[in-house]
Amino acid sequence: MERLIDTQLIKLKKRLIKMGSLVEEQIEGAIRSVDTEDLELAEKVIQGDQKVDKFDRKIEKTCQKVLALNQPVAMDLRLLMSAMSLDMNLERMGDNAVSIAQFILEMKKKPSFFSQTKFNEMSQLAKKLVKNSIDSFVDYNANYAKQVIELDSSMDNLNETNRQIIIDIMKQDVKNVEAGVTMLGISRMMERLGDLSKNIAEDVIFIVEANLIKHKYEKYLFADDDEEDESSEE
Repeated sequence: MERLIDTQLIKLKKRLIKMGSLVEEQIEGAIRSVDTEDLELAEKVIQGDQKVDKFDRKIEKTCQKVLALNQPVAMDLRLLMSAMSLDMNLERMGDNAVSIAQFILEMKKKPSFFSQTKFNEMSQLAKKLVKNSIDSFVDYNANYAKQVIELDSSMDNLNETNRQIIIDIMKQDVKNVEAGVTMLGISRMMERLGDLSKNIAEDVIFIVEANLIKHKYEKYLFADDDEEDESSEE
């Protein structure tokens, strides 16, 4: 006999998956609007944020309802706790997509030094991290989630390299300062997408393995067995 909470959690997961799909579309649209200088697409991304916010409100209410009507334990409780975090991170991803779209509306067109930046590499990696983190939740795949966490360091490195490139460009010509500041903002938003993807991946590991790894995941994921034994003896 199916439990009431099973039905509720299935509905909750479906809403999170739909929200994740919408957020992916928003991010893809925002990045494409910069790359193609498509200002109409940028406007659509900004308008589309209302749908993301609507999902956010529905998921929040669903979580509250499940908590009020049930006493979830074990994986059910972990899923419910993580659902609230997942919802928050997806909503923030949507906000970042809006910010990227707003940046291209501000610039109108890409700066002359655009090809010297790491925009293409960062945008491709950002889309990959977002997709893979959401897929890890859809499949409850902890190994996939761990790959997202490990790969996020590549985004951090790209962001730092890109930041230095843009700063050097601004130093070379004061005319590039305004566009440079905007490009730094875009770079920061894509780096942030990596952070949010990592947050989602950490939640997936918590759901599947019951490991709370936020802020110190290296200890649980990548440490050698000997190191783990040593830490347990302290």
